[in-house]
Amino acid sequence: MRLAALVSGGKDGAYAAHVARMAGHEIACAVTALPASAEDMLWHHPNARHAALHARAMGVPLVEFGPSGGAGLAGALREAAREHGVEGVVHGGLASAHQRDAFGAAASAAGLRAIAPLWGRGGVAYLREVIGAGFRFVVVSVSAGGLGPEWLGAEVTRERAEGIGRLAAEFGFEASFEGGEAETFVVSCPLYSRDVEIRRARASWDGYRGSLEIEDAALRARA
Repeated sequence: MRLAALVSGGKDGAYAAHVARMAGHEIACAVTALPASAEDMLWHHPNARHAALHARAMGVPLVEFGPSGGAGLAGALREAAREHGVEGVVHGGLASAHQRDAFGAAASAAGLRAIAPLWGRGGVAYLREVIGAGFRFVVVSVSAGGLGPEWLGAEVTRERAEGIGRLAAEFGFEASFEGGEAETFVVSCPLYSRDVEIRRARASWDGYRGSLEIEDAALRARA
């Protein structure tokens, strides 16, 4: 099936597209939103403008819309169906019924099938799975107890994933970051023909939460 992949630069959307492709589907285009604020419940806010780099790394066209919302997404999916011949849409929802329902409704309105290959996964086991599949990603926002400014810009390695699991158990957040406890930015994965290089970034921290704004990024050939 030809699919549109919902991406925002983070690990879940990219990994869902990878899993769908491994199952035999074709990723024909990427769809992303430019959220109006960091409080958006469906899309990552930090660094969403860099999703174009991810689409280029995947070698597919990008359909953008914004600010986000159900109607906007449905329109973008109709454009994806019209311009790129997609029959369905794949998203990286893990456990959020709100996200699943919103994406499902937008897909239905566009006459497409919604696919959520990661549904039900989570915890440290999920982080291990993503890292084990060859994904490299860094933390670009934190908003949960136990996650301080030292995490901004840190790559989630196997060792750090175990540390996240310990912090999640101590402070009571979801280690997969499904609840928005943190957000990530993929720099390399099997979907990409080139890696994303973060050349310049600016961190901000208000004492409770923080973000890493990527000011300059580019694609680079793999060594």
